[in-house]
Parts: sequence; structure tokens; C-alpha cells
Amino acid sequence: MSIMKKLVVPATLAALACSTAIANAATEIHWWHAMGGTNGDRVNKIADDFNKSQSEYKVIPTFKGNYTETMTSAIAAFRAKKQPHIVQVFEVGTATMMAAKGAVYPVEQMMNDAGESFDKSDYLPAVISYYQTSGGELLSMPFNSSTPVLWYNKDAFKKAGIESAPATWAEMKEASDKLRAAGYKCGFSFGWQSWVMAENFSAWHNIPMGTKENGFAGIDTEFSFNNDAVKMHWSNLAAWTKDGTFVYGGRRGDSLPMFINQECGMWMNSSAYYGSIKSQAKFEFGQSMLPYYKDIIEKPQNSIIGGATLWVLKGQDKGDYKGVAKFMSYMASPEVQAWWHQETGYVPITKAAYELSKKQGFYESNPGTDTAIKQLSLNTPTPASRGIRFGNFVQIRDVINEEMEAIWSGDKTAAEGLAAAQERGNALLRKFEKANK
Repeated sequence: MSIMKKLVVPATLAALACSTAIANAATEIHWWHAMGGTNGDRVNKIADDFNKSQSEYKVIPTFKGNYTETMTSAIAAFRAKKQPHIVQVFEVGTATMMAAKGAVYPVEQMMNDAGESFDKSDYLPAVISYYQTSGGELLSMPFNSSTPVLWYNKDAFKKAGIESAPATWAEMKEASDKLRAAGYKCGFSFGWQSWVMAENFSAWHNIPMGTKENGFAGIDTEFSFNNDAVKMHWSNLAAWTKDGTFVYGGRRGDSLPMFINQECGMWMNSSAYYGSIKSQAKFEFGQSMLPYYKDIIEKPQNSIIGGATLWVLKGQDKGDYKGVAKFMSYMASPEVQAWWHQETGYVPITKAAYELSKKQGFYESNPGTDTAIKQLSLNTPTPASRGIRFGNFVQIRDVINEEMEAIWSGDKTAAEGLAAAQERGNALLRKFEKANK
């Protein structure tokens, strides 16, 4: 009998300990993201800090590759019923996510269902409008939002006798000539060329890229970027490849080393490269607004955002979404957003985070770091400058990139490449429309 007691008592204690551990275990919230390198470390910090702030939920961030790979992985996982709670999707995947019927839990609805306070009025209009339905419902939570800016080498400008950052494309050419005369390989380069030189170029000049309010008003939209303004601009860029005014350095951020290594005195790409440039540049640098053509528009309109938002996927236990909502509120808090903005160069998604950054003296200590916010908020967005919402735009961007590269290499004229990009793009729009009627 005594032997039995010795066996039973430890087993009972083990059972009690196990049940207590289960009761105290935090509910796991899985977040798939596309932030590698240093930004991946920052994502981990946000999750870790949230986890330390409470004990009920545990956010587990997982890097799934680049933007396209992350979105594709999430869609495949949903079909296999192995989806995460949250997935980071870049802005051009918005129409695709909206078309994923039954997969998406609109973030505004989710927050309300979970009883989490949510004030849309505090979000920057230029950021939040991109991800709203026609009725104003927010579909996904803005996270890493950026816009392209003009980065320039202040030391190179001083050496070349350039007094200030170019405001127009005529001044870009003039500054480039001076930089090359001072010994630099090229005047400027740029990255994410469809986003910068097609999408943002059009919005900056208040020219629609397509019908139906750039796709916001219907998936039966058609492209209209094959117009005189874009044709003139791409023709200029093509001509400038011949004398070194512009040197192409690849898609995405591939051309950053040309700026960091001081081959080119100027570079146009995302404001979110602030952290990379600050840590790598061995020279004084600045950022300014994108250049514009005075003969197209008297003053620029506004730029549009890039980056990504956090989409909530359906199919999880109902109680899990309370944790998702709490995490979304934490991430949108002024303190977290101000830190993220100041570390990365992404814009703060709320006015409160912007004001906190001002109060902390960040813009005084780092002149120009509010350029993206000013550029996005320069004017009230119009149907042509609100953003874009085209189906299959991930593939369409590749098409535009291919045609632009054919132009820079001299294989096609600007007129030929532009016409082909629009024709091929429209074919993909029709394919999307047919699949989602």
C-alpha cells in the first residue's frame, strides 16, 4: 500500500502541474512577415516588447521571404488550413487580398468585434485611404508605410557647386551635369522603378494611371499611363542613359551601393532606406521631395505610399482575435510608431506618433526626415493621386519593369516600351476581372 501511495502522489502532482501550466500558457498569435535583416530584428523587438507587456498572448513573428513570397505562402497556407493570424502584404497585393473571399477578416471589423478601441481619425489620411473600402472600412492595419524621396550627397553637392536639392527635372539635369563634371560617374539612379517612375510620377503630377479612379472604383479598370507626360519623361530618362546623367542599377534596392559608394550624387527610392543610408554612408546626406515638370503641373500634387500592411486572416479560434486586436493597438501606439519611424524611415501611421517625434526633437536633430510625411500630405489626395488598386499588379509591375529595362538598354524606344507595358498590363487586368467576377 505504501508503495502505491508513493507512485500515486507524484503522478497526481504531475497532473496538477500540467493542468496549471496549460491554464497559464499564453495564447500564441502567429505573424508572418517579409522584413529581413535589421528590420527583421526590429520586428522581433516589437513582438518581444508586446509579449513582456502582458502574459495572456504571445506573438510569434516568422520571416517568410520577400513580399511576393510572403503573400504567396499565406494564400497557400489558408488553402491548407494552416494560415497564420496575421500576414504582412505589400500595397500592390491589396486587390488580390480583397479578392480572397472568406480569407480576410477586415481589421476594422475585427477590432470592433474584439471590443478594442479604434479611432480612425488619428491615422494619416494619405496612409489609411489606400487600404479602405469605398465605404470607408479599413481592411488592413498600416504598418510599414513609405514613399519615394530624393536622396542626395551633400558633400558631392558642395564639391560640384550645387547650392540646393533640385526641385524640378530641369534642375535634376543641371545638377547631374555638375556632378559629372566634378568627377562623379552619374548624376542619379533610382530603385523600385515602376513605383517611383510610373506610379508615383503619375500621382505627383496628378495624372491617373488607369480608369475607375486607378481601380478603386471597380475591377473593370483599364490602364491609361501610356500618355504624353509619361512618354516624355521616359524618353528623357532613355536619353540621359547615354551621357551618364542617369545610370540604371536594378530593381528594388539594388542600386543603393551606387549612392553609398558615391558613384551617383543622387538616388530616388523609399524613405525607408534611412536606416541603411545612415549606417553605411561615409558622407553627409539629405533627402528632399521628388522633382516635377513645371510644364505638366504648376505645383506637385502628392506622392503615394508603398510598403505593407498587416492583414488578419479568418479561420482561427474566436478568442485568438482578442489577442490580435490587442497587438494591433499596441503596434499603433504613439510610442511604438514613433520608435519604428525614427529607426527605419517609414512614416508614422498616426498623427499622434508624428507629434511625439516632433516633441522628442527628432526632426530638428535629423533635418529632412519628415520629407516623406510632408510629401504624402502636400495636398488632399485626388482620384488620380490617392493610390492604385489594380488586380494582378504584382505581375503587372514585373511587366512594367521588363519594358522599362528594354528602354534603358536601347532595345526599345520609350514609345514602344510604354505601349507594350500598357497592352500587356491590360491583358492581366482582364484576366483578374474574369477570375473575380
